[in-house]
Amino acid sequence: MLDAQDIVDMVKPDERSIMTYVAAFYHAFSGNDKAETAANRILKVLGVNQENERLMDEYERLASDLLEWIARMKPWLDDRTTDNTMEGVQRKLDDFRDYRAKQKPPKIDEKGHLEAAYNTLQTKLRLSNRPAFMPSEGKLVSDITSAWKGLEGAEKGYEEWLLAEMRRLERLDHLAKKFYYKAGIHEKWTVGQEENLASEEYKRASLQELKALMKKHEAFESDLAAHQDRVEQIAAIAQELNDLDYHDTETINDRCRDICDEWDRLGSATQKRRTALENMEQILESIEQQHLEFAKRAAPFNNWMDCAKEDLEDMFIVHSMLEIRKLISAHGVFKDTLPDAQKEKESIIALVQNIKKIQRQYDLPDESCENAYTTVTPEEIESKWNVVRNMVPARDASLQAELGKQQNHELLRTEFAQIANQFGPWMVEFTKEINRIAMSMVGSLEDVKNSLMDYQQRMMANKPQLDTLEKKHQQMQEALVFDNPHSAYSMESLHASWEHIKALLSLTINEVENQILMRDAKGLTQEQMNEFRASFNHFDRKRKGCLEPDDFAAVLISMGYRLGEAEFQRIMALVDPSGTNTVTFQSFIEFMTRESTDSDTAEQVVESFRILAGDKPYITADELRRELPPDQADYCISRMSRYSSSDAPPDALDYASFSTALYGESDL
Repeated sequence: MLDAQDIVDMVKPDERSIMTYVAAFYHAFSGNDKAETAANRILKVLGVNQENERLMDEYERLASDLLEWIARMKPWLDDRTTDNTMEGVQRKLDDFRDYRAKQKPPKIDEKGHLEAAYNTLQTKLRLSNRPAFMPSEGKLVSDITSAWKGLEGAEKGYEEWLLAEMRRLERLDHLAKKFYYKAGIHEKWTVGQEENLASEEYKRASLQELKALMKKHEAFESDLAAHQDRVEQIAAIAQELNDLDYHDTETINDRCRDICDEWDRLGSATQKRRTALENMEQILESIEQQHLEFAKRAAPFNNWMDCAKEDLEDMFIVHSMLEIRKLISAHGVFKDTLPDAQKEKESIIALVQNIKKIQRQYDLPDESCENAYTTVTPEEIESKWNVVRNMVPARDASLQAELGKQQNHELLRTEFAQIANQFGPWMVEFTKEINRIAMSMVGSLEDVKNSLMDYQQRMMANKPQLDTLEKKHQQMQEALVFDNPHSAYSMESLHASWEHIKALLSLTINEVENQILMRDAKGLTQEQMNEFRASFNHFDRKRKGCLEPDDFAAVLISMGYRLGEAEFQRIMALVDPSGTNTVTFQSFIEFMTRESTDSDTAEQVVESFRILAGDKPYITADELRRELPPDQADYCISRMSRYSSSDAPPDALDYASFSTALYGESDL
């Protein structure tokens, strides 16, 4: 063969010599191209694997943080202990509002980010022909969703318990005040009654005095019977306080027991005194009819005035316009009885005036004007009557003030309902529009994504309405307004719908982004994506946005597959690795394009390492550092196991097991 210089000097060189030189150069350079291609392939595979590991670590960290926060909040929301006071329950309610307004919203965003990261990771793993990512035990998306639902259930139960507890304690305070008020009136009336009943002055009285004592005792028995209702009311209130677990039941029970014991003693003493007086029949004569008439009529009238005072002074708690109107109506009925009561009072006072007239006419002793049958005096009746008449306007004012308060409450309900009744249907229609866009996928995926992001901005533009509703709801809560008949929407349901739309938008945008990523990775055209979407929608008969196993089986049959049960289950395992028993649009596209798309395999990576190793079954650290960048070389060296063979050097590394582990076919 000619030398290179001879070829240059010749006018027409030998063709075979030229071909020999060209072939030598070709074989010399072709070996370098293989090594470079192999190195590039390994770099690509390692880069994908490192990014996937980073995403897995990020998911595990986010899932652990969120589950730890839920586990920390759950016992607090399940706690039903209280010091049984309004102040204690109010503090718990304030803490709960702080939790809902400040602590929970950031966690909602973390949950959405976690789900989006999980979907993105699974998409990248499928596109890079890697096995699906299976989170640690207890950290699946379904586990997080279940824990979140448990948290929201506990939150709802805790709020309902707080509101019920406030109503109960409010009721208890009202009953306790009513008990002490009635008990005070009764105890004031019973002062000295036992001593009067135990007195034996009738043994030293004259006949006329004995007759007077007998009549007086009859009047007292009438008065005693009239007070029976109050004692029963006191006992009933005490029992209700016990049933409702009032915090100071010991004091209530002691006082109620003293009143009941004293009442029993009064009954026994009254019966004993009547027996003693009846035994003295010789002294029982008729007394003046007008004294007796006064005693009989004055006692119930006096008791009626006492009851009227109690009713007029009675504290009331209402929660609606209907309740306050009933009270106002009842008060109006009471006022209608005042003219008749006025006549009865004047008739009773006229009896005393007539007695004085007789006393002056017949010059009787002053003792004859003294009424021995009752302790009620005309002055007392006049005084109490004036008090009752003066209390009526005060009661009117308090009822009107409460009416104004309830009108303000009704205004709060109406204002809330006006906004909620518009905002609630808007969210329903907004959700339908999002679902329509997600199902139809009209235009390019970028257009769909931009459309969904526009909807996201439109949604956030309506956030001030939700904030306004929250403020109205807060005002209603502070005013202890817990019901609203004007709207079927509660603040909780509106919050739930808002968060649902927010999550739906985020998940739908994430799904579209993953479809874009898959489209670009698979090299699909927009027309192919549209055809896939039309086919998917055709077989999605229930319009659920995913295919059930029967629907997917129909797709396979239409494509010419002859499906046995085992083959169908194998294909389902490919498109539904999580076992949800559904096929998403993304999995549908992956399946449809799986056979036509080029992707890396474990065998290709092994072959690439074999080229770098010079056809040896192992590779050394020096060879890796020579052919790969430093960080990628260190990554391989740290994860490759030692290659065991009698003829292998000490630093030989097993690249075959490392390559299969990258694709989930063995363990790293």
